[in-house]
Formats: sequence, structure tokens, C-alpha cells
Amino acid sequence: MTHRHIVGALNHALHTAMDEDDSIVVLGEDVGVDGGVFRVTNNLLEEHGEDRVVDTPLAEAGIIGTSIGMAINDMKPIPEIQFSGFTYQAFHQFKQHMSRFRQRSNGDINLPMVVRTPYAGGIEALEHHSESPESFFLHMQGLKVVVPSNPYNAKGLLNASIADPDPVVFLEPKSIYRSFKDDIPDEPYEVSLGEARTVQEGTDFTLITYGAMTKLAEDTADDIADKGYNAAIIDLQTLRPLDRETVLDSVSKTGRALVLHEAPANCGFGAELSSQIHENNILDLAAPVKRVAAPNIPYPQFAIEDYHLPGKDRLLNGVDELMQF
Repeated sequence: MTHRHIVGALNHALHTAMDEDDSIVVLGEDVGVDGGVFRVTNNLLEEHGEDRVVDTPLAEAGIIGTSIGMAINDMKPIPEIQFSGFTYQAFHQFKQHMSRFRQRSNGDINLPMVVRTPYAGGIEALEHHSESPESFFLHMQGLKVVVPSNPYNAKGLLNASIADPDPVVFLEPKSIYRSFKDDIPDEPYEVSLGEARTVQEGTDFTLITYGAMTKLAEDTADDIADKGYNAAIIDLQTLRPLDRETVLDSVSKTGRALVLHEAPANCGFGAELSSQIHENNILDLAAPVKRVAAPNIPYPQFAIEDYHLPGKDRLLNGVDELMQF
């Protein structure tokens, strides 16, 4: 066991995977000499060489397009897009090619590739560096979408994504990259895609979240309890495949649901979760599903970022509104 933060856990997973599988190639802007903008790929170049750790031009469409070609030809590329707000420059590669190759080839061609990207806000970065674009990828049928929330599941989910035969978008919540550490196994392990994590059981309502908002939910759990409410907390871990069973079973027991995410509420993943809960659990619900999310505006300049992102106060207010029914 080693005490690691998320950056260290991801870095260790990459080192170990590359040691075990010569077909893995890491590529992206500054992933080699600089070890990545957040140092997730630190020392990969020194250990695995420039043929397997490739500093690319600043060309997101080229990075993803090249990776698709590599995956077609029996390699396992792990491209990094330096910030998730720059994935938009490669959307045609994601949508028109990466998400469709299994269908396009009648199942003959898989794309075993993992697109890693630092994701969401919370570090006072400039615009385009704090985006939460998960809903775009979730609307590209054929992609798996993974969002870790702690060092343990970061390493396990990345290992499972690398082993998966289909393309995975791996969104790394950068606000918690180095904010806390956990003891995690040194040996390789996987956290299964499509299985949510029950952070705690509860009886009064189910709080459903993912990524950095999981840490917010955990940090607010005592405040929720002080209000007299017993919350079940679910960390989705993967948004597709979605562990519907865990979510719906919990809501059927508690009778109330609150969805927490930092993307804007309008057409965010919370809207899909709310719809699925209402469609499947309507007779169990004592109140409409509550969403706590960012406002429906472009991501603001960093000086007012704290007003934009959900925090303890907004979460507690959302709990109060949910429980008033």
C-alpha cells in the first residue's frame, strides 16, 4: 500500500500498464518532457522512451484522429487532451469516428483507447480550462464515460478503461487532483465500469453525484446529519455504462433523490438521471427530484468561480428544499 493522491494514483497506473503492455502509447501536448500540465504523465518518457510517449503539436483533432488510427491497427493509445475545454476542437473525431467504429465495421473493429483529460473547475483557471462537457460525450452513443472521485477508484477505473476493448473518455476532476490522499494497493487492480459506489447508506433521501462533487457530498454529510436527515450517498464512478440498478434501488427505499453536479443544470446529466428516476420510481417518490448544479451561463472568470460552483451552502439549501415536501 502507498499513500497517493489522484495524480500519483493515475501516474502509477500508467507506469504499470505500460510496463505490462508494449502496445500502449501515451500521446498529447506536453505529456513527455514536461510530464503533463498536471504531471500525471511524469517520468513516462524517461522510462518508456520517445516511441511510446509522444509530445504532439497543439492540435486536438490530430491527437484524437491519430489515436483512432493507432487503435485500429492493434495499438492501445492513451491520448491526453490538456484541458477538457479543448476537446471541442476534436468533436468531429469523437462523434464521427471514435464513437462509431464498432457499428461501422459490424463489430469487426474495436477501438481500445482511453482519452484522458483534466476536467471541470475549482482551480481558478482561465476560460476554456474549467469546462464540464460530460453531457456532450454522453450524447455520443458508443463512448464510455468515466469520472473518478478519489485516488483508489482513479487507479482502478483507469486500469479497467485501459483493459476495455471500446473507447473510453476518462474525465479527471482537477480540483481534487492533489487535495487528499488514500492508501491504495501497489499491485494492479480494476474498479469495474458500470458499477456505482455506495458511499453511505441512508433512509431519508438519495444523493447521487460523481467526480469532485463526491468529495463535497462526503464533506457535507455531517452537516446534513446535523439537520436531522439521513442521506444515502452514491458515487456513480461511470456515467456510461450507468449503474441504474443501484440508483433506482436506493431511491425506491428513500423516496427522495437529489442529483449534484458542477456542470450547468440545463441538459446536464442530472436531467437524465431525474427523468430516469421519475420514469421508474414515480410511485416511490415523496417529492420531485432535486438538482443542485451550476447556473445556466458560460463558465465565469476565476474571480467569481466560487459563486458559480455548487458548494456546501447550495447543497444544504437543496436538501432543505427537497425535504420540505
